[in-house]
Amino acid sequence: MPAKIKFTKGELKRQRDDLKQFERYLPTLQLKKQQLQLEILTQRTLLQERSLSLGKKKQAIDAWSGLFNEPAIDLKPFLSSAKVATRLKNIAGVDIPVFSALEFAPAVYDLFITPLWIDTAVDLLRAVIVLKQEVSILEKGIVILRHELRTTTQRVNLFEKVLIPQAEENIRLIKIYIGDQMANAVGRSKIAKRKIEELVLAGEAA
Repeated sequence: MPAKIKFTKGELKRQRDDLKQFERYLPTLQLKKQQLQLEILTQRTLLQERSLSLGKKKQAIDAWSGLFNEPAIDLKPFLSSAKVATRLKNIAGVDIPVFSALEFAPAVYDLFITPLWIDTAVDLLRAVIVLKQEVSILEKGIVILRHELRTTTQRVNLFEKVLIPQAEENIRLIKIYIGDQMANAVGRSKIAKRKIEELVLAGEAA
């Protein structure tokens, strides 16, 4: 049995207005749900690509691991980063962070003392750091999108399975009640009319 309602014409209008509002808002929620699902799929695909690239870069670093262990080589100055640059991407009203760039502090070194392989190694290590940052930001964005998708899905279900069916049922019950009341009123009117006619006939007969 639906929540208690008033069996009046005013309540019937209110329920009809509510139903129209629910049916107008539901497609917007459904569209938002579809957009979030599509974006999650896009972000997951991008995450897989970046994770694969990161794995390959890490494998390439293994070939340099022996050189990195040289006591005279300190790579930290080459890898210190100033800041991560991101921007916001709006998906169906939800903002997610998007990786833009990672700025590394400039490293000055003596070309005559520093080994020749440093430039290549530093580029490789920086690429790994950049990919790690990008993967991390992608993961954060997916978490935000999934949370919003859960909330949106709950709202879609609320409208589809609760609010709209309940309003339709309320309208049906109120219409039945009002119809019965009108039928009863007509019946009473006929009975009253018949009694009046009987009284008139009785009076004429007297």
